Amino acid sequence: MPDQIKEHALFIADAHYPNHGNYFLKLLQKIENKTIETPQLFLMGDIFDLLFGYNNYIKTFSQEGIHLLNKISNKLEIIYIEGNHDFCLKEIFPNIKVYSRKEQPIHYKLGIKNVYLAHGDKHKTGFGYNFYSNILRRKSTLTLLRPFEKQIIDHRMGKLKVKKICGDFINFEKRIDAIREHYPKDSLIIEGHFHQALQHKNYISLPSLACQGEVGVVEKGEVVFKTT
Repeated sequence: MPDQIKEHALFIADAHYPNHGNYFLKLLQKIENKTIETPQLFLMGDIFDLLFGYNNYIKTFSQEGIHLLNKISNKLEIIYIEGNHDFCLKEIFPNIKVYSRKEQPIHYKLGIKNVYLAHGDKHKTGFGYNFYSNILRRKSTLTLLRPFEKQIIDHRMGKLKVKKICGDFINFEKRIDAIREHYPKDSLIIEGHFHQALQHKNYISLPSLACQGEVGVVEKGEVVFKTT
């Protein structure tokens, strides 16, 4: 049987920490000091603007967030669905249920409803993107890049810091309908990735914490968007 999404569960997507604000860190602090109370935390990918395992240097950009998330994970159920900016995270977050792109979507229940959770870059992405994603997420690839890590990571972090990540997605409903074809028709689909904060039919595109400053919260069996 799939696990249940609990009442007052919290969904955070696309915080892009630390390059696009400290919203995620502040939210973790509120959870840690119980200003915000939740029984279950879903991290829906791209929480960090760039973070991956098997590399110590990349962790230096997000040490405070990593430390606090690991601290909270000792007393709170956390599910981390990896995105295209954060991957190979199981060795960084040992107490968190981490799901790679290959393991997505994750099947849960919300009451009697079947729910499928994914970051959002699983379907309708093309051969090139899929090939690149699979190669990059290998331990062997990340290990081979280690001698050049500082130059590569510094360059990439610099570009990500000035990248514009907020805006309307043109013809988004058409894209959603194409994604929905990969899921059972009677299910609820919850994804991040697109930074749109809207619901279309049975598809929920979660808000980006970096863009809309909102999260998803389960209230009376429904996912609603709320500001932090």
